[in-house]
Amino acid sequence: MPNLKDLKNRIESVKSTRKITKAMQMVAAAKLRRAQESAEESRPYAERFNAVMAGLAASVGGNESAPKLLSGTGNDQVHLLVVMTAERGLCGGFNGNIAKLARAKAVELKAAGKTVKVLTVGKKGRDAIKRDLEDAFVGHVDLSEVKRLGYSNAQDFAKGILARLDADEFVVATIFYSKFVNVVTQIPTAQQIIPASFDNDETDGAATVYDYEPDEDEILAELLPRGVATQIFSALLENGASEQGARMSAMDNATRNAGEMIDKLTIQYNRSRQAVITNELIEIISGAEAL
Repeated sequence: MPNLKDLKNRIESVKSTRKITKAMQMVAAAKLRRAQESAEESRPYAERFNAVMAGLAASVGGNESAPKLLSGTGNDQVHLLVVMTAERGLCGGFNGNIAKLARAKAVELKAAGKTVKVLTVGKKGRDAIKRDLEDAFVGHVDLSEVKRLGYSNAQDFAKGILARLDADEFVVATIFYSKFVNVVTQIPTAQQIIPASFDNDETDGAATVYDYEPDEDEILAELLPRGVATQIFSALLENGASEQGARMSAMDNATRNAGEMIDKLTIQYNRSRQAVITNELIEIISGAEAL
């Protein structure tokens, strides 16, 4: 059984930890507001952009002159998995859930006889992926020095991916990120960006609304690379909001758990102190009676 000094030191240690987790929770809450606004403001543009692209894609159809970013190369043998996670930990299962989804996809593709390559964003994702898929790891994009994420960062990222596509390093590219819903809910998501993939509800009726000038092929050749950058930027913003939401929730849980531990240790300290006092009184009374 620990003595009073050990209990007192442990209580002070947990109190210090609680101060840290409370401070981190407040910092995450402050960052979350800005990150959430950025993610939510980007959604209408991304959704409308995809709807227009879906209409263009439907107009082109199976045209042989369709850009490679839209139609692909006719095979799907080599897949590039772009895993987007955080630069730091202490955010609950945020990083682990994204890495888990990417690992499951990699296992599925390998079982189907496909070649898998992995490109990571975020140190935590890189560490997790390299442990299990080191043979498939091909690169890492470091955004740790970026103070405020902008569209130019996504453009540079997209240019790197498109350069790999032009070099025939892969055929299909899928990004993995966490979609922000609220503070306690972030959904790990896999989205194919090359070749461009659109939902049915984006395609239906979109091609009948617009007439395009110049023709669809020329517009697609210009807009598809921008579409890749837009999807990457949207995923990075969603990830940023999800990270802060997950960290805020995790630090809130840690703060409450620390409080409960302090209460339990305080009760144990008081009981031990009372036992010591009782023993001392018994010894004093016994000594007085012996005289």
